[in-house]
Amino acid sequence: MKIKTEQDLSCDEIEITIKYPQKDRQVDRIIEFLQSINMQIKCDNDNIERMVDIQGIYYIESVDKKTFVYLEKTVCHTDFRLYQLMDKLRVYGFVQISKSCILNINALDSIKPLFNSRMEATLKNGEKVYINRNYLNGVKKALKGEEE
Repeated sequence: MKIKTEQDLSCDEIEITIKYPQKDRQVDRIIEFLQSINMQIKCDNDNIERMVDIQGIYYIESVDKKTFVYLEKTVCHTDFRLYQLMDKLRVYGFVQISKSCILNINALDSIKPLFNSRMEATLKNGEKVYINRNYLNGVKKALKGEEE
């Protein structure tokens, strides 16, 4: 893959052209990644509303009917339900790992097996989350870059 950049002072916004011999899953993933750069969700932290870039999200968890968004060093609350976020974020590398948690595959550092066919995922910030055995196939597909 070649990457070329060019400054054009007459442009008022960034324009990206992708040339390919044949459209495949890699091209789709590049497009999805580029689209995710501007994707944000509304959250609040200490009663201050803010927009959070989805690329900065490590995982999202639902606890007692409240949805929490875990970033590298902070936790925010959102009014979205977990299933709404899963529907919205699936194409950007998010995968369900338990009934109450979705994980950003791009924040994953490593995975190791545990007993009872569960897995322990270590994230890039050192935090650990557990992958329920019922969701292992979805995680494996996400790691391979396949659609679930």
